[in-house]
Amino acid sequence: MSLLSHCGVQELQNSGIHDITKDEVSTGTTIIAAIYDGGVIIGADSRTTTGAYIANRVTDKLTKVCDNIYCCRSGSAADTQAITDIVAYYMDLTSVQMGEPPLVRAAANVFKNLIYENRHQLTAGVIVAGWDSRFGGQVYSINVSGTIVQQNISIGGSGSSYLYGFMDSQYKDGMSQQECENLVLNAISLAIKRDGSSGGVVRMGVINHTGSIQRKLVLGDQLPKFYDNIYEEKPLISSGGDATMA
Repeated sequence: MSLLSHCGVQELQNSGIHDITKDEVSTGTTIIAAIYDGGVIIGADSRTTTGAYIANRVTDKLTKVCDNIYCCRSGSAADTQAITDIVAYYMDLTSVQMGEPPLVRAAANVFKNLIYENRHQLTAGVIVAGWDSRFGGQVYSINVSGTIVQQNISIGGSGSSYLYGFMDSQYKDGMSQQECENLVLNAISLAIKRDGSSGGVVRMGVINHTGSIQRKLVLGDQLPKFYDNIYEEKPLISSGGDATMA
């Protein structure tokens, strides 16, 4: 008898019951990158799922490409990790050849080419963010089909569906670092509240002229819950014996 048969895997497959061990490990997620006056803020939740099963509660989805460039990953965990490793290799090579840190747009274009050329085999969506001396803080969004768009603020992952209106109303050009950090933290907290595939802790990073990232971590029990008090119950006003809503 094989080990798989001994563990009951054969019977499970023959019974027609869905086997979660066959599901792809996915970063169903919330990722955000935003430009502030002086650099960029990146942020993400930490939940990784395999189908409906939470495979990892504390995943780091903010992945280093080089000192001044990071990417936020969504889609298949394996695909995004493999692509990021390849881009990081190219950026290290470029840095040695040029004698200076690589441009953010150069890294974003390598991501775009890899995702587009392998779009039928991979499930990978990334946000590339960083700072360079030529163009300052930049954010590039690359979706699973390989389309690249430069934006001041970008959101991605399953939790982004709940954030479009919030981000449109709250983000503005020229925000200070603290204002942008609060916006990113509040947005991810809101997505975690609404999206079943987002959860865990919030990881954030600040990238600016220093050429390196400043990491920040907010635990799940410390996340802001501002959204619980948005709707306040208004008192009933009595008029001529009839109660009407104010």
